[in-house]
Amino acid sequence: MRPTSSWVTLRASGAMALFHALTTEILSAGVETACQVKLTGCHGFCEKGPLVVVQPEGIMYQGVTAEDAEAIVSGTIVRGEVVDRLLYRDPATRQVIRHEHEVPFYSKQERLVFRHNGKIDPTRIEDYLDVGGYAALEKALTRMSPEAVIEEVIQSGLRGRGGGGFPTGKKWKICRAAGGDTRYLVCNGDEGDPGAFMDRSIMEGNPHAVLEGMLIGAYAIGCRQGFIYVRAEYPLAIANLKTALAAATEGGYLGDGILGTDFAFDIEIFEGAGAFVCGEETALIASLEGDIGNPRSRPPYPAQAGLHGKPTNINNVETWVNVPIIIERGSAAYAALGTENSKGTKVFSLVGKVRNTGLVEVPMGMTLREIVEDIGGGTFKGRQFKAVQTGGPSGGCIPESLLDLPVDFDALIEAGAMMGSGGLIVMDDRTCMVDVARYFTDFLMGESCGKCTPCREGLSHMLDILNRICNGEGDETSIPALERLAYGVKHGSLCALGGTAANPVLSTLKHFRDEYDMHIHHKVCPAGVCRAITRFTIEEDLCKGCGKCRPDCPTGSISGEPKAVHTLDPDTCTACGICFQACPFDAIQVVMQKQEVRDAVV
Repeated sequence: MRPTSSWVTLRASGAMALFHALTTEILSAGVETACQVKLTGCHGFCEKGPLVVVQPEGIMYQGVTAEDAEAIVSGTIVRGEVVDRLLYRDPATRQVIRHEHEVPFYSKQERLVFRHNGKIDPTRIEDYLDVGGYAALEKALTRMSPEAVIEEVIQSGLRGRGGGGFPTGKKWKICRAAGGDTRYLVCNGDEGDPGAFMDRSIMEGNPHAVLEGMLIGAYAIGCRQGFIYVRAEYPLAIANLKTALAAATEGGYLGDGILGTDFAFDIEIFEGAGAFVCGEETALIASLEGDIGNPRSRPPYPAQAGLHGKPTNINNVETWVNVPIIIERGSAAYAALGTENSKGTKVFSLVGKVRNTGLVEVPMGMTLREIVEDIGGGTFKGRQFKAVQTGGPSGGCIPESLLDLPVDFDALIEAGAMMGSGGLIVMDDRTCMVDVARYFTDFLMGESCGKCTPCREGLSHMLDILNRICNGEGDETSIPALERLAYGVKHGSLCALGGTAANPVLSTLKHFRDEYDMHIHHKVCPAGVCRAITRFTIEEDLCKGCGKCRPDCPTGSISGEPKAVHTLDPDTCTACGICFQACPFDAIQVVMQKQEVRDAVV
């Protein structure tokens, strides 16, 4: 028998039970000397987890449960047979696919940051060393000067992946030139965007890559102390980082005399309390110092005077993991990927109304259409695509007409959105864009530190107007007032949270003004989301009598015999939308009160 490994995605969707079941079956089959089960980081295809990849054949099984362990061990490992029912089936072509790289979700990706996720055990430094880990650090320490390292990062074109997109090498150069004997280095792992989990998966699945990037940065900048700021809601990331720190220290990669040189560097983990505003670097510094996480005025910038008043370099998790790749492969090879002003790859969390949810890593410049349709598989249940929000709660909503927009820092800003840390939320025709603006404004208002008046008061008043519009109480003054407030928040706020907080409102007003008009002037929500102005009806010519709408109706408003047209009682219906979402034939529709409203929707 050839040596074989079963690689299981770490913990998600019952993976630990699957891990123990596979281990038990291997022992029972007596093949423990020929194969091992390895827990790994996230493969990215979250929609189909847990995943098991059998090596060296590379056979990928998806949606595996503990009950499937016996079939995998006895069938694939012992007899070399493929378990067909566990293979991925392309929903478009119905083709059965055996190997991970052949799955459409992966075929257009360029996995650099995630190149080791799914292949190494994050708790074993030996695994990281086996794939070339810490070789880039050794190269930097023994064959490059600090200035040469900074120049290599500058030439690579790497821009910060935390949202601002500031050139990483330039930031390092400013920090090194700031003077003084003490400098600090910080990894920002405070990932607070709803639906975003890129940095979390990196820290959980490949913590040594984060450490190696920080070590190279510390050598280049000239500092001896670093911090990893991680939100406390990421317990597994914290545990794996602590394990990695201990192993790196024991292996001579942290502490004094690193790799036999005179370079010394230590890293501490700081657990944040989960405040969204602490993703902003000056608020993060205040938190590190033990104060309330309130942003500070700039200049001076942290690279000049940050933690304890000393020059401080802050980059996010994904940025640090790119650094070893640049040093290992060279700046020219890295810069060959991407667009003129946005180099390399970008990791996105693809979520929302899309078939294939998960983490995707693509070259800068790939279009949104390729990500949503080719990698994501299009909208869920075949519904019509409406928009994709990029950049998290402070990002903007991009309509279908701009789906061929290349994903890079500058193009997204020109479209009224932003790269942000990498959240992509797909929305279909059952999404109300006014409600989307309301949701994110509510989130950002709650996360505002309240220090500056434009953000504190402006967001509150914006939310009040959006609530009135969604409740059918908007009038001709609503949109002008909303726009004035949005621009006031955008241009008057102290930090980037307030400076970008108006993006959801401004982008939806720009691209979906008709939905605001429908809410204000016609008192109807075409998407059937805003309950105060929504009424549903069952279209007789579309109803098939399948009955899927009836069981979950909380008020019992739907009646009808099987295979006969159903009816909906408008007097008891609360417009909760459960039946609207459940109907597979679109027979339940929003009531359009006036002919001009129906014409406008058509």
